Amino acid sequence: MAAAPADPIRLGLIEGLSGPLGNGGEAVFRNLIWATERVNARGGVKLPGGARRLEIVRFDSKGSVEESLSMLRSATDQRIPVILQGNSSAVAGALIGALERHNAREPDRRALFLNYAAVDPALTGAQCSFWHFRFDAHTDMRLAALVEVIAQDKSLKRLYLIGQDYSFGQHLREQARAMLARRRPDLQIVGDELHPLGRVKDFLPYATKIRTSGAQAVLTGNWGNDLTLLIKAAKDIGLDARFYTFYGNALGVPGVLGEAGVDRVLAVAEWHPNVGTADSERFYAAFRQRFAKPEHDYLHARMQLMIEMLVTAMEKAGSTDPKMVALALEGLRLDGRPLGVAHQGWMRPSDHQLQQPLYVSVMRRAGDAGTPHDNEGSGYGFRTQRFLAAAQAERPSVCRMVRPG
Repeated sequence: MAAAPADPIRLGLIEGLSGPLGNGGEAVFRNLIWATERVNARGGVKLPGGARRLEIVRFDSKGSVEESLSMLRSATDQRIPVILQGNSSAVAGALIGALERHNAREPDRRALFLNYAAVDPALTGAQCSFWHFRFDAHTDMRLAALVEVIAQDKSLKRLYLIGQDYSFGQHLREQARAMLARRRPDLQIVGDELHPLGRVKDFLPYATKIRTSGAQAVLTGNWGNDLTLLIKAAKDIGLDARFYTFYGNALGVPGVLGEAGVDRVLAVAEWHPNVGTADSERFYAAFRQRFAKPEHDYLHARMQLMIEMLVTAMEKAGSTDPKMVALALEGLRLDGRPLGVAHQGWMRPSDHQLQQPLYVSVMRRAGDAGTPHDNEGSGYGFRTQRFLAAAQAERPSVCRMVRPG
């Protein structure tokens, strides 16, 4: 009689999968599904009791902190050992605190938190936790890369800051001012404001204020529809300004901007489709074969590496026990290229912040030199403007981690 297949290892995705920012959550889900499918296709996670497949369990938080905490309780009640979340630093901060308390109170039902996109530095700084690992470059890492590019543009004299009014946007505003004061003390900041997260339907008043200020460029950490609508409003009024963004290379932005974005929109990320290496080309082609619709063209190398590092840590630990997996993740270095992932990184043990390369890229017409691929079928893609090796992107650790006994 054949043995029954082992139960899958469940990964609980707590994310806003509906509402105004639901498009970002669904894009995350596609990335994670593809990552787990590749692991399962090669036999799953190899553990002493036999190989086990990965399974994503969806929990729709609707982007709410309160709903996210409710979803966390549901996941831990089901003994799901790994929690995945990223689209909101406010949510991530709440989950870290709740998970710290849960893991201390119920050691037999502990869970690990893997963060793929919440970038407030406090999450691996003042609030750092043994149970939390971040796989995205945090705000200061991304911002420093953009500031390096801004610093080289001597023609830029007037800059406008705009962001979402929550922990990430607030920190970005403060750090942008500090970094720019050091690198470009001559640069005039002609506007600085925050707006409600996910609630603004018409950004025309904001775009008008930017134009009235005389800004030559805008620096923003906006994401999801908050970025798409801001960019659309800027285009609609003919705003002649560069946009230095964290996330301007997807989720509708290239298609909305069209020709108006060429040489004007910059983004920073750990990877983009026009990196140009053979590994990158194979990686991107495989994703586009799996998700062929243009609107699904939103691939994050860090999310793929996150799943591969989790699998490597489980296999190294010989267990899915969250504490043992956490210890195996600490200090782990992984080159994802042999696994079909065009990315690599090192998990710094002191604060559980992944150290990884970063690219600053600029929007160009597809087919231009260095831009063979477009984004989301828009006819426009991004070309590398600045590459930072992991050592260049690294920022000092300030974490004072309390480790479990």
